[in-house]
Amino acid sequence: MDLDIDFVRGQFPALQEPSLAGQAFFENAGGSYTCAPVIDRLTRFYRERKVQPYAPYEASRLGGAEMDEARARMAAILGVETEELSFGPSTTQNTYVLAQAFRQWMKPGDAIIVTNQDHEANTGPWRRLADEGIEIREWQIDPETGHLDPEQLGEMLDDRVRLVCFPHCSNVVGEINPVTEITALAHAAGAFTCVDGVSYAPHGFPDVGATGADIYLFSSYKTYGPHQGLMVIRKNLGMMLPNQGHYFNAETLYKRFTPAGPDHAQVAACAGMADYVDRLANHHGITATTPAGRGAAVHDLMRAHEERLLQPVLDYAAAKNSVRLLGPQDAGARAPTVALACAHAGEELARALAKHGIMAGGGDFYANRALEAQKVDMAKGVLRLSFVHYTSEAEIAQLLEALDAVL
Repeated sequence: MDLDIDFVRGQFPALQEPSLAGQAFFENAGGSYTCAPVIDRLTRFYRERKVQPYAPYEASRLGGAEMDEARARMAAILGVETEELSFGPSTTQNTYVLAQAFRQWMKPGDAIIVTNQDHEANTGPWRRLADEGIEIREWQIDPETGHLDPEQLGEMLDDRVRLVCFPHCSNVVGEINPVTEITALAHAAGAFTCVDGVSYAPHGFPDVGATGADIYLFSSYKTYGPHQGLMVIRKNLGMMLPNQGHYFNAETLYKRFTPAGPDHAQVAACAGMADYVDRLANHHGITATTPAGRGAAVHDLMRAHEERLLQPVLDYAAAKNSVRLLGPQDAGARAPTVALACAHAGEELARALAKHGIMAGGGDFYANRALEAQKVDMAKGVLRLSFVHYTSEAEIAQLLEALDAVL
């Protein structure tokens, strides 16, 4: 079935906002619009339940119940146990805390594999462990295509590797990496995996449980929600690593790696993301009975719509001699995050596009290593055009017309 784009756009107040009329949003990789159920829950929490949660009085009890609901429902969509999902202030912060746990657990001479395709948040903290005697091995991308070859990873794995860190997809290359295959390779060598899902999850929540990944991280402000970092860490690994929270929370898995106090309202509002998945499922007649099944079906709806809109953008970019398209030219192989290296600076082009009603971004997007490996001029960076499933065909046409005028 086709995604009902009119229904979808009706779920996002920003798309009805008069001050944004006529402007097409193409910097979704930096943060998406927020869906109505999240806004409603966040507003209700601040108006009715902005008290310390989990006390016996009613406002507090309801606040705590909403926080618990968010964890339980989002974990179910992701195909993991409720206790295996935790909330932190950001994905970057969650990764830093995890790196400290691995620093205490690993021994000098142990190894971690990182990539140069990733956002700095899932490579920098791990690389710093070299100061503790941990060997850091870099799984490198092809400098022409940006591709990560799993065969190359297989050659890097041995019994000293404890962790393999890689992105589900890059925020500038866009290619979707085979998480299940990569995780199987790592597990066969006795290593765990840490998957950066920040640039993938906005295009449909994955069934993390089915992939076998040990750690999966993403940011809810890029999946139509509030500014939180969501982190799945499977129980066998989470209880093995040293506790990073208060000592009296050591037996509670979802508290072990979130030493900062949670933002109660924003955690509760994350249940609105599950509300949104259910709304889409119900509207489109999806009959899957499990949350993970409904999430998978909604994921497929989103991806099909995005691929159909993405291919004309990729074809346009590939045909332009004045730009270099990073990553695959096939929409089925990538997310709709399109980085273009041009003669002009990316930020300059984004500024020019703004005059045509296109909201886009330019720069390095904290993916310096990936851009440098592909020999992009870092003084210019790239123009990044990114969209999600609420983008319409009319907005794609507006984008292509604006690119013609600017390029």
